[in-house]
Amino acid sequence: MTNAAAPAFRFRVFIFVSLYLIGFLAPWEFRGGHQSTGHAGTLWLAASTLLARGGWISLAAATVAVTLVSLACLVLGTILRVWGTAYLGSGVMRSAAMQGEAFVAAGPYRYVRNPLYLGSWLLALGVSVLMPPSGAAFFLVAMSVFVLLLIRAEERFLTAKQGEVYQQYRRSVPRLFPRLWTQTAGSHAAPSAARPRWVQALLAETYPVAITLCFAVLAWRYNARILVQCVLICYGVSLVVRALTSEGLTGGV
Repeated sequence: MTNAAAPAFRFRVFIFVSLYLIGFLAPWEFRGGHQSTGHAGTLWLAASTLLARGGWISLAAATVAVTLVSLACLVLGTILRVWGTAYLGSGVMRSAAMQGEAFVAAGPYRYVRNPLYLGSWLLALGVSVLMPPSGAAFFLVAMSVFVLLLIRAEERFLTAKQGEVYQQYRRSVPRLFPRLWTQTAGSHAAPSAARPRWVQALLAETYPVAITLCFAVLAWRYNARILVQCVLICYGVSLVVRALTSEGLTGGV
């Protein structure tokens, strides 16, 4: 791992949270002591308005469509996070240092090499509708760049540790776009003896599970303020759960 990648990986939770905060606050939109997002609204409203502008769909129907897409991203992201953590192990997932003694090629890792990062990006896409449009744009671009940097750093690290075995796995399994249609995905990689630990995974992934449930129940009120409060509450609850059930809060993605 390079000197630059090591601290980025170690403090990835702090960086991710900082990107979320910047996206929600969009501090560049403050004008004369007042934040302009009170008029500009959220990406939720902006995307719905854009869809309805062509006249092919009403604003109400467009809003429902955007809501369903966001909910789908949250559901898919949560499934990938829980599924991936169940096979990888919550301890490895939360570690502040990269683990290279072995790698997992079971569960979702048969179809995509980075299900946790893909899940995190889908969750970010789903939550971004609650942000101001410019904040969401910054957040999604910054999130994508940071995730790719982490992935490349981990790939270099695992290549150095595992050599040709990991290289074969890289050639067999896509980085971020799952190859779900093939029955031989990951077949050339060394099989993993990992067994899923679903209870530990659900506890480790309290935040995505909770925010997805909140969105599924409350999104139909179309009140972004309530859902933003849910994001804060769910993240706070996830920290408490981690403190009670794991080794610490210094890791995770």
